[in-house]
Amino acid sequence: MDNTGPEAAPGDKLVGAALIRREASLAPDKPGVYRMLGADGEVLYVGKAKSLKKRVLQYAQGRFHAQRIARMVSLTHEMVLMRTDTEGEALLLEARLIKALRPRYNVLLRDDKSFAEILVRRDHEAPQVSKHRGAHSIKGDYFGPFASTGAVNRTLDTLQKAFLLRTCTDSVYASRTRPCMLHQIKRCSAPCTGEVSLDDYNGLAQQAADFLRGKSRVVIERLTQDMMAASEDMEFERAGGIRDRIRALNHVVMSSSVDLQGEEADVFAVCAEGGAACVQVVFFRAGQNWGDRAYFPRVDSEDTEGQILDAFLGQFYQDRPIPKLLLISHDLSEPELMAEALSLKADRKVVIQRPQRGGKADTVNNALNNARAALGRRMAEQSAQSKLLIGVAEAFELDAPPVRIEVYDNSHLGGTHAVGGMVVAGPEGFMKGQYRKFTIRDLDTKPGDDYAMMAEVFRRRFMRLIKEKDLPEGEKNFGAPDLVLVDGGQGQLDAVLAVMADLGLDDIPIVGVAKGPDRDAGLERFFMPGRLPFMMEPKSPVLYYLQRLRDEAHRYAIGANRQKRDAAITKNPLDEIPGIGPRKKKALLAAFGSGKDVAAARLEDLRKVEGVNEALAQKIYDFFHGG
Repeated sequence: MDNTGPEAAPGDKLVGAALIRREASLAPDKPGVYRMLGADGEVLYVGKAKSLKKRVLQYAQGRFHAQRIARMVSLTHEMVLMRTDTEGEALLLEARLIKALRPRYNVLLRDDKSFAEILVRRDHEAPQVSKHRGAHSIKGDYFGPFASTGAVNRTLDTLQKAFLLRTCTDSVYASRTRPCMLHQIKRCSAPCTGEVSLDDYNGLAQQAADFLRGKSRVVIERLTQDMMAASEDMEFERAGGIRDRIRALNHVVMSSSVDLQGEEADVFAVCAEGGAACVQVVFFRAGQNWGDRAYFPRVDSEDTEGQILDAFLGQFYQDRPIPKLLLISHDLSEPELMAEALSLKADRKVVIQRPQRGGKADTVNNALNNARAALGRRMAEQSAQSKLLIGVAEAFELDAPPVRIEVYDNSHLGGTHAVGGMVVAGPEGFMKGQYRKFTIRDLDTKPGDDYAMMAEVFRRRFMRLIKEKDLPEGEKNFGAPDLVLVDGGQGQLDAVLAVMADLGLDDIPIVGVAKGPDRDAGLERFFMPGRLPFMMEPKSPVLYYLQRLRDEAHRYAIGANRQKRDAAITKNPLDEIPGIGPRKKKALLAAFGSGKDVAAARLEDLRKVEGVNEALAQKIYDFFHGG
């Protein structure tokens, strides 16, 4: 039986196997990438081939096809072929297109958040060490990836103890007139106030960079020599400080769970079961374990562990540095090709191993056990989550369990620093990469007017939805929600319904969630268009779930408001005056004590500050006095 789809009659547009057969006759016998498109232009599948002609023809023959592939072939209305010079280049292009287009029938890497790194800056007289995410736009040394914020924070804590590097911002550094508390507890050498010379401080920064590059033994031996020299010179306090730094470094070096002889390596272990999969990734850098993370790619029940790893590795390293060694739990379908492609991308040799014995095998097996446990937890959570979403659909009379729930709340303090927050949840829990903050900008909004603030948030969020409707699927930030929850009662609900009516989006279910008397949990009232306000059974699991959604939105909005307040508190008015850099700012604060005192200073006093000429003194005076 041929499951590859119908043949076209004369004059009809070719689809399915007939279309693919024609494309195969025109395809070159060269490496490349092919795309299968549906009737509406949706990308169904992206694949690579050593020979485009032979690979495409296989789809039309109808032999050895899984049901999923047969269904994909029958839906194909168009094919796009792209030649490459080598099969390795085809593999890299395939991974890039899968990540960008997110085809329905490919194994798909999800939750692809950027990893944190440690940055030792080199664009300042006193290098700062800090946590970093995103592009390498700042001059400095980058070290990573770290799989979790906890792993970064632990390493930063070690760097502070061992190398006494500053973590403060440049503005704080420039405004210090005496050492901060970190210097008092021996976590910073205080270059801001000259407690250490800049040459010596830069030496500490270089030692930290060497340590992060894996030269830990060299750094420890150098510090040991310094400690012995200080002891011989009877500088016992200095020797004790160096001893404490050595202890901090030894604690990290000795706690490494596997000896990779200083190699940098990534470990990948995959567990697949019942149409779901977990890939556990562990990072080793500088002879240390820099954390692990579990991924749950979108897979089909017919995908093997090796096929999942094939697709996962290509997508995973699209925008990440590739280490010299990859340790894997299952054999790849074409390990030599994957190694060739990754070596091409890294511009150096990359080795892929499936270790069978020894410490490396133990490390992979440990990652595999963690992947198996994480997948079990995930499947149990999803089962419970599915039941809750069915209950939500019944409570709010939805046609189907919601896949995307958006929850909105506002936060302000006495009407100031007003901000709106949107959190998103679905069958797999909270989708934190989809959260959004909205700074309230409308000047006509009265401070503290919750109705107007909520209306502004909805207008901006759903106008973006309208603008994105015609964009390709891969370019959309996020789609339409199946359910919207608003923190508030009838007033908030009426305000947002008016906005949605203006935008022509009155088909999205919206529910107002009002807190109970005295804000008691369990006594919430729900408001929906066309229904009287109602309550749920106080011990209902669905009610607990909705409370968690509302509390998460509340937490997120309050956090955004607190960030704005903190930024306003730490902002110095001197930062807004053109011509005042860190040095002049530091001189002004040293002379007057604070930004408030600078604002109150007389013009002749400003002229006396070192580095402030006549013109700049006048500019500062005019800035604070309305000139």
